[in-house]
Amino acid sequence: MAWERQPLRAAEIHALLGRLAELIAERPDEEPPQVPTRRAMPEPKLLKVEEAAKRLGISRTRMYALIGDGEVESVQIGRLRRVHVDHVDAYAARLVRSQNAA
Repeated sequence: MAWERQPLRAAEIHALLGRLAELIAERPDEEPPQVPTRRAMPEPKLLKVEEAAKRLGISRTRMYALIGDGEVESVQIGRLRRVHVDHVDAYAARLVRSQNAA
């Protein structure tokens, strides 16, 4: 094809790198290009049941039992079951309060 070129030889590469270094040296006061920073993903508000269980340090089966017993509130989204992070934290706080009161 017309746009394809022969591979560059080592001498040509060396010359190109030298020219690039010269161009960079000509503009020492110029700021380097800004590299976009990665933003951290916000913590999800609705957790999968497995994620909620992991947050509490319990098994998935036990988490489903807590949901079934009404101990932890959850929502249904289509076929998916999700637990709001606040409900997981509230359950943990209730556990601590009830055990400290006893």
